[in-house]
Amino acid sequence: MATIKKQALVIGAGTGGYPCAIRLAQLGVDTMIVEKAEPGGVCLNWGCIPSKALISATKLYHKAQHSASMGVTFKGAAVDMKQMQQWKAGIVKKLTSGVKGLIKGNGATYVKATAEFMSPRKVRLKYDGDQEDDIVEADHIVIATGSVPIEIPGFKVDQKRIVDSTGALELDYVPKRMLCIGGGIIGLELGQTFQRAGTELVVLEGLDRILNGVDAECAKIVARQIKKDGGEIHTGAMASGWEEKGGSLVVKAKIGDEIKEFETDVVLVAVGRRPVTQGLNIEKSGVKVGPRGFIPVDARKQTNVPGIYAVGDVVGQPMLAHKASHEGEVVAEVISGKKTVDDARCIPNIVFTEPEVAAVGMTAEEAAEAGHEVSIGKMPFAVSGRAMAIDETNGFVKVITDAKDARVLGIHIVGPEASDLISEGALAIEMGAFAEDISLTVHPHPTLGEAIMEAAKHSIGEAVHIMNPRKKSAH
Repeated sequence: MATIKKQALVIGAGTGGYPCAIRLAQLGVDTMIVEKAEPGGVCLNWGCIPSKALISATKLYHKAQHSASMGVTFKGAAVDMKQMQQWKAGIVKKLTSGVKGLIKGNGATYVKATAEFMSPRKVRLKYDGDQEDDIVEADHIVIATGSVPIEIPGFKVDQKRIVDSTGALELDYVPKRMLCIGGGIIGLELGQTFQRAGTELVVLEGLDRILNGVDAECAKIVARQIKKDGGEIHTGAMASGWEEKGGSLVVKAKIGDEIKEFETDVVLVAVGRRPVTQGLNIEKSGVKVGPRGFIPVDARKQTNVPGIYAVGDVVGQPMLAHKASHEGEVVAEVISGKKTVDDARCIPNIVFTEPEVAAVGMTAEEAAEAGHEVSIGKMPFAVSGRAMAIDETNGFVKVITDAKDARVLGIHIVGPEASDLISEGALAIEMGAFAEDISLTVHPHPTLGEAIMEAAKHSIGEAVHIMNPRKKSAH
């Protein structure tokens, strides 16, 4: 058993870990990163990237079926799920191999093994096969172990008929029927992916609406689209179990005071994710773990144990890849001796549903609760020339400002390319912009981005392409 000494050891090569290792190496820190599965973690292998590949492909198919009004018709359009899966796998392979190359190219050591704490500065590496364990002694250790899907009683995942997000992304056929337990981001993204390919979708959500945490008006647009495409949404619904009848799965759920049954072919369990701290022997490190499994950290991502840090999903919400990457780079700079803290004013959130939803900053309700006098500017895509030209007019841009000084507090977008448009909103909030900063920035025409400019103008009563709120008379 060899003992390896390093300045820094990163546990986990996901979107929190690998940017941390790369940045550490760039800063001249002798670094090792250990990963038990595949480089890139959940995001590149079983989450963000593969899901967006399938989402894009099924959107193309759906668009082909609904383009006759534009004068374009397609004959024989069909979904070949096996080919789609091969295409998706190719994208994943390119990206994951690229991650490993970047880590090594920047001078860090990449190791495939399972890591277990032996003490606050000592970690055992356990390899597959007959290779003897190694011991790594490090001055700094970063925990970036990510998260896994939550299972619920009565629905043990077999990745065939009862699937979680990982299993859903591997389906090589289009189920006739799918029942999704959970109306959150992951469930709706994947549910609508298969719905566009022809699957009959039923969503069971325990709360009183889908996409809890997303602007309520934006969530309504998504709910309306699911129903328009033939799907069902049941809120206040608690699934209790299932049984097989005549080749179908029959799921029982309590909705209000009634027990209802739903026949389906595949059940997607998407009720959230939990942090991965089990298997790390984390108690040997002395690191405190919260009651829900998350690791508390400060603004430097430092745990209660000096020299041990944590980033990404394992430190709590929001569980987003870009948030994890930012935290990983912050930690790298902290370890290298820089006076860096995580002082991001906002973390944008994106939902790749149909239509897309993107948000950054406060909702109107949150702003009011925080004591702001709220002003709302809104620009519907229905009156956007660019949105009309691409035949995607569903949704709007909403800009939340403080009525006293017009400072931008939040931006919420539901509609075409919301995922790309939201970065302007994140920059606006990060730089402390006012509505005038956006409205006086000349946006190119015809583009979807103009809707952000127009919504900002609307919030201060200066919009020219939609009617402004009437000002109260002084008499």
